[in-house]
Amino acid sequence: MKAERGQASVELLGTVPVVLLVGLVVLQLLAVGYSAVLAGSAAEAGALALAAGADAEAGVREALPGWPRAHARVSVSGDRVSVDLRPPSPLAAVSRRLEVSGDAAVAR
Repeated sequence: MKAERGQASVELLGTVPVVLLVGLVVLQLLAVGYSAVLAGSAAEAGALALAAGADAEAGVREALPGWPRAHARVSVSGDRVSVDLRPPSPLAAVSRRLEVSGDAAVAR
């Protein structure tokens, strides 16, 4: 009985890092999904601006909330608008590998 004393504390300390890691992975996946939605919506806003004869890049920037504006790359090629966006991540290498993109085109 004395040998088992503190066993629950040791098991708890062993599982805490695993739970934290799983939580960080889930949060990173949510950030990637949200970034994909933002990129698609911003590309559509840029295409709508392009169709109206306005600046597509300005339309994209206006459609993005604060943090993604600095991480977005916009390219306009003819009637097509593409937005590449890096999701927020504590590790820059992870953010680069998880970059998402959104495309939209104007039918004329």
